[in-house]
Amino acid sequence: MANGRVVQAADRTIGSRQLAALLPADVLARPGYRALAEAVRTLILDGRVALHVRLPAERELAEAVGASRATVTGAYDLLRESGYLRSRRGSGTWTELPDGHRPVGAHALLGAGGYSADGDPGVDLAIAAMGAPEGSLAAAFAWAAPRLPQLARDPGYHPFGLPDLRGAVADRFTRRGLPTRPEQILVTAGAQQAFSLVVSLLCRPGDRVVTENPTYANALDALRHARLRTGSVAVSDAGWDLEIAESTLRQTVPRLAYVIPDFHNPTGALMPPEQRLRLLAATRATGTWLVVDETIADIALDVPAPAPLASLAPRGGADHVITIGSLSKTHWGGLRVGWIRASAKMITELTAVRVSADMTGSVLDQLVALPLLDDMDRELPARLAQLRSRREALVRALQRYTPEWSWQVPPGGLSLWVDLGESVSSALSERAAAAGVHIGRGARFGVDPGTFEHRLRIPYTLPEDRLDEGIRRLAAAFHDGVPLPSAVDRPYWVA
Repeated sequence: MANGRVVQAADRTIGSRQLAALLPADVLARPGYRALAEAVRTLILDGRVALHVRLPAERELAEAVGASRATVTGAYDLLRESGYLRSRRGSGTWTELPDGHRPVGAHALLGAGGYSADGDPGVDLAIAAMGAPEGSLAAAFAWAAPRLPQLARDPGYHPFGLPDLRGAVADRFTRRGLPTRPEQILVTAGAQQAFSLVVSLLCRPGDRVVTENPTYANALDALRHARLRTGSVAVSDAGWDLEIAESTLRQTVPRLAYVIPDFHNPTGALMPPEQRLRLLAATRATGTWLVVDETIADIALDVPAPAPLASLAPRGGADHVITIGSLSKTHWGGLRVGWIRASAKMITELTAVRVSADMTGSVLDQLVALPLLDDMDRELPARLAQLRSRREALVRALQRYTPEWSWQVPPGGLSLWVDLGESVSSALSERAAAAGVHIGRGARFGVDPGTFEHRLRIPYTLPEDRLDEGIRRLAAAFHDGVPLPSAVDRPYWVA
């Protein structure tokens, strides 16, 4: 299948028509075998074609893409030389990664080794998250320590989550305008696990799903690995086109739609209330499960924090809405606490899926999360003030070092969606990595291969001096006088 489908290693072999459908439509409009090799390499790096999958024979692929056999032979030779393919007489040609590369999802943290031989830790501009708020985490552990022995007297299995934490999450939804009972909450190990559980329960290989485009890269990975057919609705600097969204929903009748209406990742856009109502009505009319990612909903920098999308529905009109969230962006990604809010029946079904994977979450993490969640409204303003200052610092650095780039300052969220003015995002990311800057290239956030090559997502979550240093290095890589080719970035994970 084409866009949105990942070819798994379990499939063992990808057919020529399958591979041709995954390739960009204009792959042969560019010069010869190198363009074809680059396109195949992109599919491998982005996880659309899994590792250890056998590719079609050269003659078969040549016929499928309308190229000469010499073009395909040259592309395969180049991929073998660069370590992306291996061939063995009698067994065909198989995908792999060269030494030193990691597959999507296996990003090596800069602090664990960095990029340079001289020990320079580099600047990580790929992770849109802050370190833990000073003092709060230590205070939460101090609060939890005397309470842990009481909990340790039982076996420690709480597949739904600690009752007190379920109640605290439910209370927060209620205070935000969406009445919620504890039995409507499942505590998870972060929002990514929450989304994966929902997809696992509701979707089967080949089902249609709809996402925004661009959207959160790791959500796209989850959909690809579930072998789903992905349609998309564009999100531009101007926001969502709901007429297109409604038309897409009517025409495709997807099983599931995934949206980030609150300070959208990566654009930072905020969906207006009238569009939220239209989206609720459209998904309800098509019988589509609407998964709302609220992970960044509390990072409201210039506007009031939005109410939950499901709270806008008339009574009984939001039973198809599943809301996910976590403490990763407001507090700390190392505290693996997230949640799902849905009907009590749905929560029971999701918990059964969860038990088959990891039985239960960390009791200690959940206990520590309790005071953090209870104190969020008191602690969050200082966190937001820090982010506003860092956002201003990033804008100043961009204006100083790369005035030819353009961007819009979002009303919330954690990053800028920067337009480079030319399609060099992947090549720039590669060059920046050599200069010690790790950055999320635009293509990682696109539903279709090769899209958003003119974009970079740049978070403003680092301290101001590190942001300035990162942009200085990034600008030097962009301005070094050597033209940037269209190339494939290292397959780093972004958050």
